[in-house]
Amino acid sequence: MPDVGASKVLDPLLCFAVYSLERRIGRLYADLLAPWGLSYTQYLVIEMLGANRGQPLTVGELGRLLDLDSGTLSPLAKRLEGRGLVRRGRSPEDERVVTVALTDAGRAMHGELEDVQRCLAERLPPDHAAAADLMARLREANDYLALHADA
Repeated sequence: MPDVGASKVLDPLLCFAVYSLERRIGRLYADLLAPWGLSYTQYLVIEMLGANRGQPLTVGELGRLLDLDSGTLSPLAKRLEGRGLVRRGRSPEDERVVTVALTDAGRAMHGELEDVQRCLAERLPPDHAAAADLMARLREANDYLALHADA
């Protein structure tokens, strides 16, 4: 295959570096989550609901917390409900609002998933200070872009 200088074109692009890293980490998560048959976004929903100590969250709240739209979350919650991991319901205050909570099976799975982050960290470079710095910089960039999205 001829060298068309792709690395010279793509290496300076922040978007490509973030995209490439996201894909590699996504593949790591796919391997780690395969025993439970979970996608990364399903894992995030279970983690967020588990962190909420048994209290349901609305689809809107989950969307804001996970930066996902209801068009992604609604079918995802339906699939998790089909597996018996979450329970969907309606808010007593407003029947239009859908809530999601972990079932007993979902709470058990949340406990089983406890080591996923540790297993991921073991596959990443061991410089914890650099990882913490990268995480802080990524959050800072994300927050900045979120604030200036309409500019």
